[in-house]
Amino acid sequence: MASGPQLNTEAPDFTLPGGALSGETFDRSDYRLSAARGRSVVLAFYPGDNTSVCTKQLCSYSSGMEAFEGLDADVWGISPQGVDSHESFARAFGLRMPLLADEGREIAKAYGVSAPGIGVRRAVFLIGPDGLLRWKHVALLGATFQSLDTLTNHLSGIKGA
Repeated sequence: MASGPQLNTEAPDFTLPGGALSGETFDRSDYRLSAARGRSVVLAFYPGDNTSVCTKQLCSYSSGMEAFEGLDADVWGISPQGVDSHESFARAFGLRMPLLADEGREIAKAYGVSAPGIGVRRAVFLIGPDGLLRWKHVALLGATFQSLDTLTNHLSGIKGA
């Protein structure tokens, strides 16, 4: 299994199609990691839209968006489903972060979280405003996820660095 990027090295850049709810509108666009420089980015890889653990995880992060904003951080959810699936998932649960479609799992592979049989491992990567990977957690089984408090604590350290 690929280990993915190492801490304190430049995070693999990518551009993925995605979208985000803005009121009643689902705004579709391409998301490029290098275009987010100057802000931290939380990359939350998850196995699938509308699954129980993924829904809990993304709802938790969505409800904490103000905490992420206060730390100058964006949160991007990434999974292998297409943008249409992401739109219905975002609308069903009022998710406030962009959901990106990694349909070929190239980005999951680049980050070492593509897994035969299950598709994508649940994982979180914190990218600093300088584009360096500052923290990561890759779940082996995927039934749990990193809490909002854990992520904001790590982001506070990045912002203060």
